[in-house]
Amino acid sequence: MLSTALLASNATEKTDFVDLDVPAWAWFAVAAVVGALLLLDILVLHRESHVPTFRRAIGETAMWIAVGVAFGLVVIGAWGGQAGSEYFAGYLIELSLSIDNVFVWALLLSYFAVPREYQHRVLFWGIFGAVALRAIFVFGGVALVNRFEWILIVFGVILLYSAVQLLRHDEEDEVDPDRNIAFRLVRRLIPSVNEYDGQKLFTLRDGKRFATPLLAVLVMIESTDVLFAVDSVPAVLALAREQFIVLTSNAFAILGLRALYFLFADLRDRFTFLQQGLAAILAFVGVKMIVSEWVTVSTAVSLLVIAVVLAVAIVASVLKPPAEAAG
Repeated sequence: MLSTALLASNATEKTDFVDLDVPAWAWFAVAAVVGALLLLDILVLHRESHVPTFRRAIGETAMWIAVGVAFGLVVIGAWGGQAGSEYFAGYLIELSLSIDNVFVWALLLSYFAVPREYQHRVLFWGIFGAVALRAIFVFGGVALVNRFEWILIVFGVILLYSAVQLLRHDEEDEVDPDRNIAFRLVRRLIPSVNEYDGQKLFTLRDGKRFATPLLAVLVMIESTDVLFAVDSVPAVLALAREQFIVLTSNAFAILGLRALYFLFADLRDRFTFLQQGLAAILAFVGVKMIVSEWVTVSTAVSLLVIAVVLAVAIVASVLKPPAEAAG
């Protein structure tokens, strides 16, 4: 039986995290599913350039969340409740932290005046790159934690610092091309034009290939995602240590970000308490990592804290009168 073949071993006494024996075919199966979902998105759902309606954005967001939840149920059926709790904790914290990422995307696309009908394509390639980057961060982070237990304290301090910065920083600083090394390198090394050519990253002019502004936008999206990964991957590592769980929870959360963008991008000013909520989550997880050697906080408790803080921040933002929120 599948559940027998994929049965998780007991969590170690030291870490209190589930330890899975994941067969190679399971990794290939997940890669195939993620690849199929990406192809479905670009070849079927968004084959032609268009501006998604608010209703469609809601439908696609619900679809992607359903996919993430469905995989979590598969994890529970194959490896048990502890593995499922760790997956859902990682999925929820990645999804919540990604909302801030969505708002930065909105500023980027606005800064470069990207027509709305072309935004999905550049975000698609941004998501594709983000999944690949997260895989590198996840495998590297887990390897560091397994080899150097004290690195948890370093990760915890990073999260606490990130929480403080989240309360103090202005997202507009992150979209300044003059301060982005990757953007300056692309502009210097690749001949570029200032006009868009549909959804193309490159265009032909007099038989020569030039980069369109969409390539610059893509570079900015990928470089900002590196900064977000520095926060989100250590945060998930505080809730799970199994590479399969950490990577899949990240991947399935990231897959739905394009739909979230079209759903939330214009509502940034309404979520006035979201940054405080995300800062509180990062601070909680950071403290959890720092004291993990002496105090054990169960994944279930962590999941509850994250869910409650996120819900309170969103509800408080929604209930706050628009005029007061704007002020």
